[in-house]
Amino acid sequence: MSVPVNEICRRAYEASLVVKELTTEVKDRVLMEMAEAIDTAAARLQEANQLDVAAAREAGTSATLIDRLTLTDKRIAGMTKAIRTIVDLPDPVGAVVQGWTRPNGLQIEQVREPLGVVAVIYEARPNVTADVAALCLKTGNAAVLRGSSIAQHTNAAIADVLTEVLRRQEDVPDDAVQLVRDTSREAALELLRADEYLDLLVPRGGPGLIKTVQDNATVPTVIDGDGNCHVYVDATADRAMATDIVINGKTSRPSVCNAVETLLVHADLAADWLPKTLDALRDLGVEIRGDDRTRKAWPAAVEAQEADWETEYLDLVLAVKVVDSLDDALAHINRYGTRNAEGIVAQDIAVARRFARAIDSGSVFVNTSTRYSDGGEFGYGVEIGVSTQKLHARGPMGLESLTCVKNVVWGSGQVRVL
Repeated sequence: MSVPVNEICRRAYEASLVVKELTTEVKDRVLMEMAEAIDTAAARLQEANQLDVAAAREAGTSATLIDRLTLTDKRIAGMTKAIRTIVDLPDPVGAVVQGWTRPNGLQIEQVREPLGVVAVIYEARPNVTADVAALCLKTGNAAVLRGSSIAQHTNAAIADVLTEVLRRQEDVPDDAVQLVRDTSREAALELLRADEYLDLLVPRGGPGLIKTVQDNATVPTVIDGDGNCHVYVDATADRAMATDIVINGKTSRPSVCNAVETLLVHADLAADWLPKTLDALRDLGVEIRGDDRTRKAWPAAVEAQEADWETEYLDLVLAVKVVDSLDDALAHINRYGTRNAEGIVAQDIAVARRFARAIDSGSVFVNTSTRYSDGGEFGYGVEIGVSTQKLHARGPMGLESLTCVKNVVWGSGQVRVL
């Protein structure tokens, strides 16, 4: 029988009081054991995953979601590699961000400490179970995980492996990492309102999940939003580079949130560069939906509708628009973008710098693929999500994003008179 959500959160809170004081050495030792346990349990995890994949196919689930759900040998190896990478990263807990001395002799330090209890609601991707557990443990937080029903067997198997490791520890509570196994909407809503115990909730999923969280959460949230990502190819772009970046951004893995969904092309490139690039994309199976000027340059394009500019396809579909200037590109992105990842290809450094300054996005990519919008690629080891908000964390969220700053004031007997 599933443990009630409120009880899970209460246990996590109790565990967090212990986990926050763990030394780096203890945390890293447990993380290494977790990585080794996942390696050892690979066949067991894939057996559970096959149940989820088969059920998803029978239910007519999209190829995009099935891709996110599937746990291959490579992805299991990726989970263990991510955990080991986290072990190698500096522990942010206890780090002094800055310090100063006041005229009265008081010494003030801003010190990083854990948030407390971090909950994540996520869809399809079972690797998130291990990623979040590792990030939270390294930063001295307790983790409450709630996956979707589509991955329930896989998530449960991964959580069981992690719990088995925790149960072997004398100094780490079993409840430091917990999975909410009730995948009902009612259980999700209960988690969203568990503000007595939770310090942060991060939703990772589609628009439906995000809206549910925004409408119902009383727990503080950081939104991992949509990825309607753009690439603007400027008139000064290196053309071969631009083609490579666009192709990589659209086709390397179209089902993820850092894939390119809209291509904006300066009018100077419409006659020659654009048709050749669209030919290459078509040959790779990409459907092109273009505005009138795109269709004039490349008649095979489907006529783009207003909805195409605001759609995160997560598929081999690309919206294409010809623009007259950097200003036009900026206006389009700031209207339709989702503050996730935006890119520009330009040799003119002034154009590139202005784009990077003017774009409202957590990450901006100059002469490189938006596919690098990823905690691992940024050197964070792995990410708990990609913040599309302007809070303490923005863009891919790594270890530091799971900490806050505490002011510690050292004195020598000073008392305030006024």
